[in-house]
Amino acid sequence: MTFTSGPVRVRVPATSANLGPGFDAFGLALGLYDDVAAEVTSGDVRVTVTGEGAGALPAGERHLVVTSMRAAFDVLGGQPPGLALECVNRIPQARGLGSSSAAIVAGVLLARALVDDGAARLDDDAALRLAAEIEGHPDNVAPCLLGGFTIAWTEPSGARAVSLAVADGVRPTVFVPAVRGLTATARAALPATVPHADAALNAGRAALLVHALTAAPELLLPATVDRLHQDYRAAGMPATDALVSVLREAGVAAVVSGAGPTVLALTEVSEGFDAGTDWQLRQLPIDVSGARVARGRLGHAERDPVAAGRKS
Repeated sequence: MTFTSGPVRVRVPATSANLGPGFDAFGLALGLYDDVAAEVTSGDVRVTVTGEGAGALPAGERHLVVTSMRAAFDVLGGQPPGLALECVNRIPQARGLGSSSAAIVAGVLLARALVDDGAARLDDDAALRLAAEIEGHPDNVAPCLLGGFTIAWTEPSGARAVSLAVADGVRPTVFVPAVRGLTATARAALPATVPHADAALNAGRAALLVHALTAAPELLLPATVDRLHQDYRAAGMPATDALVSVLREAGVAAVVSGAGPTVLALTEVSEGFDAGTDWQLRQLPIDVSGARVARGRLGHAERDPVAAGRKS
């Protein structure tokens, strides 16, 4: 195995998973990005972080991009002597917008790009399987890799996913709180079993949601009804639950983004709607390309922690 000379960089999008009834299966890539550059060195591991998580995230081997690169290098056939990483983060951390999946996907793709025949050793399907294995489930890593609206599932051989084009009438808006959430805590709130009627309802609404997102946005409000996870998690994030309820009562197709506490609205929010000072509102485009890799260091705009994540 031969490592490439010089740096490579990757841009990875934020993602929202579940989308209501599509628990652990559906995901959507959003136009808010982290940029990461990496280079093989002869020394130790050096990580610099600008933007979200600066001063709080690990700066060495324990950084999630690095651990993901290490896992990918193991698959590719060997470890480099040293690494230098530069991370410009814009995706809010621990808010339900896929920051950990973005770091994992960045690590896997950077490692692959730093090996001369990396794409032959770790193709796109294998990259998805590895990223999902590191993350624990594929619903966020799939849209991060593929872009658009994704449906992901797991077979004995590992994760698989398809990406579908989103209808023009889908208008994502995220309401990001200052407080953080923990995916492990949100998952711990879920029961081991659910009533059969609730499972049947979710199956129907998930099928309807595929149609609504790809062809009939006017059906997004009924299509985003969920009985599998949101109600069980409501007690742990009452402000999120309250905002989802207020938006839905106003006719907006709102759901909990991933494990929360961010709220995702899939239809247009009226200009006069006031969520209060506890929420930062961002209107985001849908990312249709997924993660993008290029040669070279981060440019001036990529080093700006708000350049690819301004409010629109």
